Amino acid sequence: MGFSEHGVVHRAVVEWNSHACQTIRNNKRRNVVPVAHWPDVTEGDVREFKYDGYHGVDLVTGGPPCQPFSMGGKAGGFLDARDMFPQAIRAVRETRPRAFVFENVQGLKREAFADYLRYITLQLEFPSLIARKNEEWPRHLARLDKYKAVGGASEYNVDLRLVNAANYGVPQKRMRVFIVGFRADLGVDYEFPESTHSQDALLLSQWGNGEYWERHRVARRARPPRPLGVEKKLETLMALGPADILLPWETVRDAIADLPDPEQRPDVELMQAHRFQPGARSYPGHTGSPLDEPAKALKAGDHGVPGGENMLRRPDGSIRYFTVRESARIQTFPDSFIFEGTWGEVMRQLGNAVPVRLASVMANSVCTHLRKAERDATQLAVA
Repeated sequence: MGFSEHGVVHRAVVEWNSHACQTIRNNKRRNVVPVAHWPDVTEGDVREFKYDGYHGVDLVTGGPPCQPFSMGGKAGGFLDARDMFPQAIRAVRETRPRAFVFENVQGLKREAFADYLRYITLQLEFPSLIARKNEEWPRHLARLDKYKAVGGASEYNVDLRLVNAANYGVPQKRMRVFIVGFRADLGVDYEFPESTHSQDALLLSQWGNGEYWERHRVARRARPPRPLGVEKKLETLMALGPADILLPWETVRDAIADLPDPEQRPDVELMQAHRFQPGARSYPGHTGSPLDEPAKALKAGDHGVPGGENMLRRPDGSIRYFTVRESARIQTFPDSFIFEGTWGEVMRQLGNAVPVRLASVMANSVCTHLRKAERDATQLAVA
């Protein structure tokens, strides 16, 4: 959805999860933009997908399953059968796109996976240098390392960055790794998009000038306690000029303030799945997301909802689960987008999703570089 906002016309959409596929079909049938303009989703195993007819596309984008590298999962890495990075690399090898963008969890950068992450990026840099028959990945990695060391020509220029979605206007502290590559012959000198939002600006808005509380009409008695030791930080921030301060982080309150509380008004449902879900409980490490901060990263979990990450914590300390619609707002999906499946299945889809706004920021950056490369090539040909 984020890439569609920047003029990208999708040629193929491939998804394994049947509920996610039905969500796409339902929104396509309802003419929800941009899904209405997508091709029919291919439901099935990406290992079986044929890339005949897609050679030379502009972009390959995707999120290989993150469970093999998730800090909250079993962290099996390359030993996990769900590791689909080999398929991401195959997609690049067989389509030879002008660029690619892949997203994954922060855990991919754990020290335990350092060699495998290098293996992933080197394969994306040299996709033609494929593993030999029965060649295990450490040996293939050694061969790739040697090829690069002796000056082997890169087929793709590959960049990797760990980003926080909150720094780009998403009401969620979601740390994710993006791997971006451009075909080397394009001559693209890629730079990741700069942050547009910051925690400092939120602190200033809340505890410096109070604009945040006034905008939301929150009485002093209903505000959370003032953070300890914040005064010195505020003095520094208030001495800065407007040009030196980014926009404030978006908070949970910013995202859901116009929705009625489903626990206090269970008879009101203004949109799909804004219903109270009982059973939320707090325990160490799972204490919910404070209302006046960006949410903790929503997670899919083995059974749809893992617990504390998907809970709201009010200023008075009470907790409840986020509704589907609130979770969708936190992931920056439009309200027109309707999800298919039970509460648990929908929360799984949301927990696995890339925030639309973050995807849009990355898409704008990548597409801008691609279009500039195209203009430069045209000018060179004319000259």
